[in-house]
Amino acid sequence: MTAPIDFPDLPVQTDRSSDHGRFSTERIIRRHTATEDLIRQPQEQFQHSPRRRKSTSDIGRQKMIFPTLRKAATLMFTPEKTISKPPNTWKSIRAIILSSWFNVLLVFIPISWAINFALPNQHSLIFVLTFFAIIPLAKLLAFATDELSIRVGQTLAGLLNATLGNAVELIVSIIALTKCELRIVQSSLVGSILSNLLLVLGMCFFAGGMRFSEQGFGQSAVQLNSSLLTISVIAVLLPGAFLMALQGQPSYDGLSTDYNILKTSRGVAIILLFIYGSYLVFQLFSHKALYDDNGADIQQTKGYEGQNPWLQLRLYRRKNAKHVQPSLPTIDEEAASNLTAPARATDLEHRSTSTEDTDSEIESYMSIPVSLGLLVVVTVLVAVTAEFLVDSISGLTESGAIGKEFVAVILLPIVGNAAEHVTAVTVSVKDKLTLSLGVAVGSSIQIALFVIPFMVTLAWIMGKQLTLLFDPLESIVLFLSVLTVNYAVQDGKSNWLEGMILMCLYLILAVTFWFYPGTPGIFQC
Repeated sequence: MTAPIDFPDLPVQTDRSSDHGRFSTERIIRRHTATEDLIRQPQEQFQHSPRRRKSTSDIGRQKMIFPTLRKAATLMFTPEKTISKPPNTWKSIRAIILSSWFNVLLVFIPISWAINFALPNQHSLIFVLTFFAIIPLAKLLAFATDELSIRVGQTLAGLLNATLGNAVELIVSIIALTKCELRIVQSSLVGSILSNLLLVLGMCFFAGGMRFSEQGFGQSAVQLNSSLLTISVIAVLLPGAFLMALQGQPSYDGLSTDYNILKTSRGVAIILLFIYGSYLVFQLFSHKALYDDNGADIQQTKGYEGQNPWLQLRLYRRKNAKHVQPSLPTIDEEAASNLTAPARATDLEHRSTSTEDTDSEIESYMSIPVSLGLLVVVTVLVAVTAEFLVDSISGLTESGAIGKEFVAVILLPIVGNAAEHVTAVTVSVKDKLTLSLGVAVGSSIQIALFVIPFMVTLAWIMGKQLTLLFDPLESIVLFLSVLTVNYAVQDGKSNWLEGMILMCLYLILAVTFWFYPGTPGIFQC
């Protein structure tokens, strides 16, 4: 009987700095190499062994899997910076009330509800009141989301903001879908993309150009976002090309073609959802450094040479109006001093830490229970108010004074994006254009790659026939808008003229949709 073989101790060094004795990559390689040297011994020594001993590389691999998963889960729920002690319930409620000037519009919520039940036939009045009532609710929803985001890791915070970023548009679209308003669903989502790409982005470029000659931003990330928007536009244009290619053929059957377009739309919607999931993985995990404010491809912001003409004009008007003494500090001097140091936010909309100590703790304005409660309450209020809003659209447009296309494409997107627009423009003036682009272009990508295909899939589940065959004019306008924005951002720089061009293009579209009656869809519900 052969004596058992004594394996020599493997030359492994203990890494005392690691937690729970985790295996580092170098230790695994050393163990694996030592084990392979032992395996190369004469095989007859192992022929009479009662059983094969487990390789140390297998042991190390098994011990690595679960700690790695635990570490990833821990990082997702661990904030990057220390959070201050949460305030009590009273201070949290006070922070909600003082969070934004938009809260003044909260008075329209009970008024709109009362008018809806007392005067149900006053559709125009109900529409106006509910329109102003949803704007502060969208701002409070964003405020609650931000409070929850600072208490988790960067990855989970980004996923949370991406999920709840367009919650108001999603709620309005779902309510319109349940009421079989398929055209309103399609037109409002296209209008949200147009509003973000043209109006918001144009206002950001224009407002930033009033203070800086040129503002730089991450060119790689913006070009990637433009590619994603182009893919979504192609998905919208293909059903229309599908229909036009078959019309006029001798064997053309309208009913079968419509159902083929419906099936195609559902298949394309699933693919777009997969692209959006891949985009989230790319942005939040694999290439999140590409979306940082300090990326290597970000162009340098340039101030005006000499004196800023816009600030000089403002100063001249102020002198004529209030007779300001010339000995006072000029705005140009203040702006020049701020070119190298970004301005700090002074309200609750832009959370900031001390400029002297960047590692200081982040101040929290609400406790977690209050944040969750606010999120639930605001969502319910938005759902109820949006239902009244959608119900009043048909009565508002029956008189012919205003068209349904204008309401859906121009007015409804303002409801959910007004507060977000103000935030994007404010940070662009403080030379944080990358953040502004994240708000404007990122919201457009979310609507194009997530909300639109999600609505098509939800309608499929609900048994409603919602397709990607949009109104022909809306499809063409969407394509031209994405093309224009792509040309505007391809150099990685912006100025006030580019912003004015985008805003004027949006005004052109608003005038067009004011007179455009729209076309009926291939399916009514």
